[in-house]
Amino acid sequence: MTGLTGKERTECAKILTKMSKVDLLSLCDTVTNKMIVVESDKEAMDTILSFSMSAEELLKRRKVYRDQIFKYLAEEGIAMPPTSEKHILIKRTLELWSSKQEPKGQPGNYRAGPHSRTVSTDVKTDPGFDPLILGREFCQWFFGLLNSQNPTLGQESQDWGPQHFWPDAKLRLLARVCGEQLEEFAGAEVVSRRLLALTREERLLLNPNLEAHGLRALSSPHGLVMVAVAGTIHRDTSCLGIFEKIFGLIKSPLDNNWKIKLINLKIRGQDAISDKDVSAPALTYNSSDLQLLCN
Repeated sequence: MTGLTGKERTECAKILTKMSKVDLLSLCDTVTNKMIVVESDKEAMDTILSFSMSAEELLKRRKVYRDQIFKYLAEEGIAMPPTSEKHILIKRTLELWSSKQEPKGQPGNYRAGPHSRTVSTDVKTDPGFDPLILGREFCQWFFGLLNSQNPTLGQESQDWGPQHFWPDAKLRLLARVCGEQLEEFAGAEVVSRRLLALTREERLLLNPNLEAHGLRALSSPHGLVMVAVAGTIHRDTSCLGIFEKIFGLIKSPLDNNWKIKLINLKIRGQDAISDKDVSAPALTYNSSDLQLLCN
């Protein structure tokens, strides 16, 4: 028996933790041919890792689902197209584990464009500060920056990356397209790569509605500014649906620039919306919702 390397055991364990106890016990029976009886999740995981001939063999098991591998890669900073088949995800995972260096830039490699800029900090958080002005300015900057990563536009990509996020930034992505799917990510690197995948890999364009019914913003006494915006999502000439996005922004005392603390992104596909929603997407979040998030 060849078995798993120490690194493979550690990384495979991360994927196994995403499995239900029922599936873990079933997988344990399969790997050991029902020769070992276990009672707990930990016993099942240890046994599976000990009796697996190779990492590839383990990942190919029927009980190790495609979505679990996809989510693992995302958490490791590797953004893959959501439509990737399981064998493609396995191949990328094994490449990641065999690499001696951190997987920078696959596929989220980004390069600075000549026109990149930071969000203007001319607006100060003083009694005259208007969070809506900041919100509109921020959205113009953010969506221009993110959309520039889409290769179908033929533009030079601007300076996208984790430097625009706080180290403990969080992303919550809820998609209602042929069902409902929730993804959650934490950490500047992982969050920036997942958002990058929307435009670079999935080739989406996010068009914000910066009119009054599509944009809201408010600030807390502690310096957190919440910005909510609605808009449409496109691929090439097709409108795929609408989105609502909430940003939590905090100004950095080091460089006086606003950085992203949190993002809640809600996507609805064409089958869940009306023509009126697409022509003028409006926010369903109100000021009370944003106030709750501020607190």
